Amino acid sequence: MTTNEDHPEVLRYTAFSGDPDGGNPAGVILDARALSDADMLAIAAEIGYSESAFLTAPPEGLREAAADGRAYTVRYFSPKAEVPFCGHATVATAIALAERIGPGDLVFATRAGTVPVSVTEEADGSLRATLTSVEPYVEKAADDDLTEALAALDWPAADLDPALPPRIAFAGARHLVLAAATRERLADLAYDFARLEALMHRLDLTTVQLVWRESATVFHVRDPFPVGGVVEDPATGAAAAAFGAYARELGLVDEDAVLTLHQGEDLGRPGRLTVTLHAGDPRVRVGGTGVRIG
Repeated sequence: MTTNEDHPEVLRYTAFSGDPDGGNPAGVILDARALSDADMLAIAAEIGYSESAFLTAPPEGLREAAADGRAYTVRYFSPKAEVPFCGHATVATAIALAERIGPGDLVFATRAGTVPVSVTEEADGSLRATLTSVEPYVEKAADDDLTEALAALDWPAADLDPALPPRIAFAGARHLVLAAATRERLADLAYDFARLEALMHRLDLTTVQLVWRESATVFHVRDPFPVGGVVEDPATGAAAAAFGAYARELGLVDEDAVLTLHQGEDLGRPGRLTVTLHAGDPRVRVGGTGVRIG
């Protein structure tokens, strides 16, 4: 690993909350040029958050296309592995950059594809970042895989909401969407870590998106993340984007819709994610506030 003299500055931000004790914390390393893959993984493990983001120079074509050079390559590492895309670390990184170079449009080159992010300043002076996902897709989950997921979660099939059928959804990373019939079912989460982790590796899932529908456009969600070495992710932007694609694909919401996802309440780290869908554009927008920790 790099020496202490070469160790980059590690910033800590929370995303999807204006409270440092809310939302989902992420490590942000704004200059990772000197780091190897092993270095980045080791730093992410040392930080201990569900993901950390590492910035380097963008590909040549993206550098030329972005206004004022506001383009970057971003890689995301959990304490156990690199992940193709992370929404909350994207929001955290965009806000960290905006504090240094000002609000505006950014472009991130990720393993999942090019992700534009817009940062605006709210009336109260807080910063809000909104990412635009890569093009999503939704597919059915195999019956055997669903059975195994429910067994790992210790959820009876009767506790699922039949109006929100299980699906695998992608908007930068793959997530299995399972809907609970009651808020009580969602709140009661004690799962077999190793069993769910094995299934998720086999299906190339980043999280399992557990959801309960409060109203037409308001949802409560939780995201087990054993493949990242974390029992649960407090606020998950990539899963929120995937869920937006899921909700549109199944006709649960209008083609033009704004959804509110509440996450982290059961962990004592409440956060709010805004999911925006536009008719004629398959991509999903996910936004939220963020703030530096400490």
